Amino acid sequence: MRRYGKNPDEDDVRVRPNRKGNRPRTNIRPKHEDAREGLVLTVDRGRLTCLIDDRKVTAMKARELGRKSAVVGDRVAVVGDLSGAKDTLARIVRVEPRSSTLRRTADDDDPFERVVVANADQLAIVTALADPEPRPRLIDRCLVAAYDAGLDPLLVLTKSDLAAPDALLESYGALGVPYVVTNREELSDGHAAERVREQLTGRMTAFVGHSGVGKTTLVNALVPERRRATGHVNAVTGRGRHTTTSALALPLPGDTGWVIDTPGVRSFGLAHVDPSRVIHAFPDLASGTAECPRACSHDEPDCALDAWVAGGHAEPARLYSLRRLLSTRERREGD
Repeated sequence: MRRYGKNPDEDDVRVRPNRKGNRPRTNIRPKHEDAREGLVLTVDRGRLTCLIDDRKVTAMKARELGRKSAVVGDRVAVVGDLSGAKDTLARIVRVEPRSSTLRRTADDDDPFERVVVANADQLAIVTALADPEPRPRLIDRCLVAAYDAGLDPLLVLTKSDLAAPDALLESYGALGVPYVVTNREELSDGHAAERVREQLTGRMTAFVGHSGVGKTTLVNALVPERRRATGHVNAVTGRGRHTTTSALALPLPGDTGWVIDTPGVRSFGLAHVDPSRVIHAFPDLASGTAECPRACSHDEPDCALDAWVAGGHAEPARLYSLRRLLSTRERREGD
């Protein structure tokens, strides 16, 4: 065995090689203090388009983020080539804390949450009054998701030239949700877009709805310089085609706000929603839950809300609306 003296040369020192051939693992992560903030506009097969100042930059997620992903609406820190030139690729090294997260699951038994958009403050639920027929249960589910995420809901009813909106609006009157009613002629001449735009000013609004309800047509009217493909409703099935395949954030003219067009949904699972959070969207009822039994579902014989409403503290229609929304997890959207 070779022995080393008191002053061995560097050539005499044996260094055990790293068997894996990579750098030692460390918990220290670079701070990237020179990173620029960007807004994620769209995500397509691992490539994210980010708006940095007035440039669109294509980026990919850095390995150091691990399994954490970025979605449309996220504020992210970006390093690398930020010129936005063709064939350049930057890196997203950090996802900033979100102010809101709109989620859904494939169905009510699916434990896997899908983040629809981040940092929106309003959810526009687009529903056709006919062709295809409105689906109130899907509207209810979208409302629950909005309340759970802390988003203000907005009902946008399209195709009023084919059916009257009165019955549908009456069923949601007790919720006090703002609404806009449009028809095809008004979309063509710009009047409908102007009324909707008034509700979007200064906000980031995510548009959701069943396929074929005219959601993308409305977005095209709001942002005419960025027209997206639109489809039609199948005359046999009554369902629309998925023409929008990925979410896209678009600025309103004059930088007055943002709209996020999302793919059409056939279902809106609520497996991720804690029913106890939905009550917070009903401040006139929330105070009445103080005497409720522990883990009260607010739809059982001992619920204190019945006495609260009977005492004149809230309207019966409000309690009915709350219980209808809370029961959506037990019902299919088409019921």
